[in-house]
Parts: sequence; C-alpha cells; structure tokens
Amino acid sequence: MTRNLLLSIILSCYLITIGCAVVITGAAAGAGVYTYMNGQLSRSYQASFDATNQACTATLKSLKIAITEETSDGINATIKAKRTDGTPVTVKTVMVEPRITKVSVRSGVVGIWDKKVSELIHASIAQRLQK
Repeated sequence: MTRNLLLSIILSCYLITIGCAVVITGAAAGAGVYTYMNGQLSRSYQASFDATNQACTATLKSLKIAITEETSDGINATIKAKRTDGTPVTVKTVMVEPRITKVSVRSGVVGIWDKKVSELIHASIAQRLQK
C-alpha cells in the first residue's frame, strides 16, 4: 500500500515537471498566435520594440487611421487613434524580451468592438515586420 502511494506521488511529480517544460516551450513557440479578450486582439511578434512601434505607426497611417496620441516609456507604448468614421482605435505594445514584442489592438468602444478591423491592423503590422 505504501509502495503504491509512493509510486503515485513520484509519477505525479514527474508528470508535473514534464508539463511545465511543455508549457515553457509552448510559450516560446507561441509567437504569432492571437488571443482575443475584452475587445483586445493580442499577438506577439519576433521583432524589436522600436521596429514594432514603427510598424504600428506606419500601419495606422497607411490605413488612413488618424493618430491622436502617442506615449512610450521604452518598454510600453500606447497609440490612440480614430478611424474616419470616428471609431476609436488603441494599439498597445509591450516589450516581452529584446526581440519579442506583444501588440494589442482594440477597435471600437466598450460593448461594440470590431474584431475584423483589429485583425486587419495586425495583418498589416505582420506584413511590415516581415520585410
């Protein structure tokens, strides 16, 4: 009985340890996967913080989305903008690592989010970062 209990505990510890390695590996390989929560469409890009911010700004300008405010502290940045119909757009960037930057895009107001516009903005950012 004690032997079975001990064996179960050892097996559980082994599986937990293996599971953590898989989660860590999955997180590193997760760049390029979108998450959509509370109206924000987020994705990590394998690019520097500065290059990503330049791509975000260029994307908004090319889509005729007027930038109204930009703030940055070198690790986090926020770009607030308005589409031609007055719909607000917010793009937030966060340096995760020196070569990985997370970008979150929100288009619309609370309760009326436009996921398609956020996807379009992300697609344009990704295209600019691949050049």
